Amino acid sequence: MATAKRTMQTIDAAGKTPGRLATKIAALLIGKEKASFVPHIDGGDAVEVVNASKMEFKGNKLEKRVYFSHTAHPGGFKAEPMKLVMRNNPGDVIRRAVTRMLPKNKMRDERMKRLMIKN
Repeated sequence: MATAKRTMQTIDAAGKTPGRLATKIAALLIGKEKASFVPHIDGGDAVEVVNASKMEFKGNKLEKRVYFSHTAHPGGFKAEPMKLVMRNNPGDVIRRAVTRMLPKNKMRDERMKRLMIKN
């Protein structure tokens, strides 16, 4: 079975919400939009996101959403508000959303390498 050739998909993030944007990006990275989609073969496209800093947020999400991480060491809990992440690196908001929407398997890292975000 021959796999389809990868293409570069460009998505404009201006005026779009991060969640809706991330679902579209995840489907393109997985390759679900293609007729040749097979779950065990990584045949998705490369995705370039432009205008990441012009995303819109509904309600109070920008103020209330907090990203959590832990280093697995005592006292290693870290909480970072989305507002701070958006100010420092708007592309990181999209990257975190897409990473969590992709299946948790061996292909996730390879798929994330094909995601390019420009602010």
